[in-house]
This record gives sequence, structure tokens and C-alpha cells, in this order.
Amino acid sequence: MNGATRPESFFVGWDVGGWNCDKNKDSRDALVILDSALRIVGEPWRGNLRVSIAEAATTADWLQTLFFLCAASPPDHPFRVTTAIDTPLGFSREFVGLVTDRKWIEPPASSDTNPYLFRETERRLFQRGWKPLSAIKDMIGSQATKGMHVLAKFAPVIESCGVWTDGGTWHAVETYPTACRDSEKVKSLLSGRQVLKDADRQDAMICALIAHLFASDRKTLEPPDDNVSHGEGWIWVPRQSTPSTAQRASR
Repeated sequence: MNGATRPESFFVGWDVGGWNCDKNKDSRDALVILDSALRIVGEPWRGNLRVSIAEAATTADWLQTLFFLCAASPPDHPFRVTTAIDTPLGFSREFVGLVTDRKWIEPPASSDTNPYLFRETERRLFQRGWKPLSAIKDMIGSQATKGMHVLAKFAPVIESCGVWTDGGTWHAVETYPTACRDSEKVKSLLSGRQVLKDADRQDAMICALIAHLFASDRKTLEPPDDNVSHGEGWIWVPRQSTPSTAQRASR
């Protein structure tokens, strides 16, 4: 790099609440920012990002807002941010084809293999024993459209399947904390850390750690196959992550 200093890296976890989650005391937006040493920057934040999303005009505005909300000052030098987001960031191509072009398929009898309800990435997680939610049938459409809106506004470029960017300082991916927290890799990164005060912030912490793994050690995460639709996106979780016997019993 001819002696040039590489931009500082930050990793943001965003657990997404609905558009009007300020009316829902049990589930709201939460943010955690980690620096390159995986130290928490400022304070983990919980609330509703709706107004902040509307007021930010550019990607730079948006990233500055994330730091301000977490009671931190954004760096005054070049920096890069990778964000892992806990909400569906796409809909299946079968569902999109149905609602836009009236293209239909004959869906299978089982819910977890129905392409109208679940994307390829979610159907793969079902095969591994997880039970991800559907943006269509599980009342998380508000969260999904909120996350997708942020990408459309601030990171409209699909760099590759499951990776969005503004073409510069910000990259965003989707993750699923439930399928991450018990992996050996994530447990080692969580070791010694204080559990945050609520489930939303704790999920945001796990998202931030996945953002770190995506940016610095992507081979530890399960990648999409070449045939996965870029429009559907991909849920990045640790390789070989499967539910424990206790988790299976609790579902």
C-alpha cells in the first residue's frame, strides 16, 4: 500500500426491531460497536432507529449516527465498518416472482421447505436442525423491511451474494444469533465478557462478533453456493453450527 495507513475497522451488530418498536417494550433495535481489538465502543444502545434512519441523508451520516447513539464520537480519520444484521434482508425469488409477475409454483406440503415462505438460506438452516423465522408468516415483516430499507438507502450495491456495500466504507451482512451463540468460535469470543442487560443488546453483541469474523476470518462462516439468488441474500453463521439436544427439545 506504499506506506499508506489502512483505515481503522469497526464491527457493528444490529438487532432489528420493528418500525414502531418504541411501542414494544420486549423487542427493540439494539446496537453494539466493537473496535479492531473487539472492545466495546461507547455503550451498547437500545431503542428505535426509525427517526435516525429517516434523518440520515448519506451513508456517512448513518455511520456517524450509529456512533453517536452508542455515546461515542466517530473517528476523525478514515475508517471502515462491517455490520451484521439480525433480520431477513431479502425475500425468496419464488415469493418475489409471485407478487411481481404472478409466477407461481406448486409448494410442498411442509412449511419449512415452502419457497414462498422461506429463502434458500433458511431452508438450509432447517436441514441443519435450526428453525429460523419467516418474514412472510412469522410477523417479522416489519423488521425485514426496516433492514432492507437501510440497505437500499445506504448500501445499495450487492457486492456478492449476502454482502451489501455503499461501494466504500460500509459493508453489511445478515446473521442469525440463535445459530451462532453456541458455536465454539463465538463462545471463545464471548468468553470473559459481561452479559449485556437485555436479550436485544446481547444479540447485537453476537451480531458484532459475526461482523468481525466476516471481515477478518470469513472461512469460519458458512458461505452461499453459487446457485443461491443474490436477491435473496444469505444468513452468515459459523460452519458446522447445529442445535444442541436441549435446544432441539425446547423448540
